[in-house]
Amino acid sequence: MRKNIVAGNWKMNTTVAEGVELAHQVNAAVEAATDLKCEVIVGVPFTHLTAVKQVLTAVNLAAENCADHVSGAYTGEVSAPMVASTGAQYVILGHSERREYYNETNAMLKTKVDLALEAGLKVIFCCGESLAQRKDGSYFDVIKSELTESLFHLTAEQMANIVIAYEPIWAIGTGETATSDQAEEIHAFIRGLIAEQYGAQIAEDTTILYGGSCKPSNAPELFAKPDIDGGLIGGASLKADSFMGIVTAF
Repeated sequence: MRKNIVAGNWKMNTTVAEGVELAHQVNAAVEAATDLKCEVIVGVPFTHLTAVKQVLTAVNLAAENCADHVSGAYTGEVSAPMVASTGAQYVILGHSERREYYNETNAMLKTKVDLALEAGLKVIFCCGESLAQRKDGSYFDVIKSELTESLFHLTAEQMANIVIAYEPIWAIGTGETATSDQAEEIHAFIRGLIAEQYGAQIAEDTTILYGGSCKPSNAPELFAKPDIDGGLIGGASLKADSFMGIVTAF
């Protein structure tokens, strides 16, 4: 049975003190909520992981990235074992910003996924198309390549530790949002690819999140779709009230 998940992605925002305060607010709101129907995760900058972990009791913790090496002379990098040592349970990999700004390839992400799983982390793996790819109709091929080249070497047992986040890049930070039908189409396509590779049961058990400008106002419609199991939330996760408006949309 797949989980519903709402995960925040703070990106490069908040100081440590601000992040701890925000984490306190989110954790308190989740603790006070009754009959929650989703797991709640906050994805925070590396500098915040240890301090934020100390205040979370009802919320799980994610890093926003990890290195493609375990250790060594890689100044400024943070490895998957380092992330795991903070108590984080998840790591976000393959976000469109990492792909675009830091030239992360499908092959590099395959390595990162393997290292994260070896370190005992669960992976929130992002995939999605640009505006140009949406317009030229190549977006199905783009998404298939991202999943095939970075994830589909995994065993069925390893896939149990993968959450997929579909992010239409054209709808991130633009105020644009894919319609619920557009989002459902891609989520169903992704689930179909997993079924082809691993069988219907693994596909049914895999959580697939929507990651494109999800807000309290549109979350209920999105989450009502049969293949949308929650959201990877950017800007709206930086305020506890807006984030909780999405958490309670289930």
